[in-house]
Amino acid sequence: MNDQEMRALVLTRYGGPDATEIRSVARPRLDPGRVLIQVYAAGLNPVDYKTREGKLRVIRRYPLPCAMGNELAGVVVEAGPGTTRFARGDRVMARVPKEDMGAFAEYAAVEESLVARVPREMKLEVAAGMPLAGLTALQCLRDVLAVAKGEEVLITGGAGGVGTFAIQLAKHFGCRVITTASPRGEQLVRSLGADEVLDYTAGGLDRVVARFDATFDTVGGAALATAIGATKRGGRLVTISGPVEPKTALIDLQRGAGLAALFWLVSASIRRVARKHGVRYRYLFMHPSGEELSELAALAEAGALRVVLDRVFPFEQIKEAMAYLEGGRAKGKVIVRMREEAWT
Repeated sequence: MNDQEMRALVLTRYGGPDATEIRSVARPRLDPGRVLIQVYAAGLNPVDYKTREGKLRVIRRYPLPCAMGNELAGVVVEAGPGTTRFARGDRVMARVPKEDMGAFAEYAAVEESLVARVPREMKLEVAAGMPLAGLTALQCLRDVLAVAKGEEVLITGGAGGVGTFAIQLAKHFGCRVITTASPRGEQLVRSLGADEVLDYTAGGLDRVVARFDATFDTVGGAALATAIGATKRGGRLVTISGPVEPKTALIDLQRGAGLAALFWLVSASIRRVARKHGVRYRYLFMHPSGEELSELAALAEAGALRVVLDRVFPFEQIKEAMAYLEGGRAKGKVIVRMREEAWT
């Protein structure tokens, strides 16, 4: 492999784990407005295996083969023309552009506006778990739910990657936080600030009716309808795991009426349930933002936010890491390490 090549996890076709392979590819071109980052670690997310399986093709089709991965942390090795915020040697993190992917690689060229500095006392493999889940939690709670001090907020799946951020951010916004978790995850979610924990393995949420001011659903499935019923009439609910709805196409994806109509059909049943209970229903596709990621970094530096890691795998074991994530048992984030960071 020469200096113009790198290793990356490449999606060759849509399908199962054998649809991806680590191979040598060309390093990304450094266009104006971008910085070239040597990737030290990358975070895994459900969107990765859903993309691999082809479940998101209606939203975005990638030209295959292509490098996978959506969030990373590393060190700037070169700043492209027109960049002003970062220089060689800066420790940074980013949620890469949705149309590009490319975080599961040794190098990534990322738009400067999507990049943020890593907190000084945070290891890069920890920082790699912040961009996607952290931004998702922030945008759902602040932008969609507009949670306010003193409100009771339900967060389903509090021990998951997004849930761990959501609990901490909801507490930062002054809310009383109730979350669902298994007995195995209870200690973790309480350590993050959860005021009350409902054991989903014992149907803890099933007995709650019209209680919560706002609900953030990270689980989907049968739990989503239950969460709607647990939300007050006039309350609001946002999901990242349930059926997508028309606003998702028009607002989050900036697409037209055709996709909005498809999402209207897909979400018709769950929206009827929401209307029956008088709950506003919204699905959110998060958007990358270096500015908002910097806000999260500042909270972490101030001790108000921490990244919860479940396991860190070497890059060579990324398929095992993905299988572990797909198993649904991870508490916090699953990370792949591309290279060791000298840490003192």
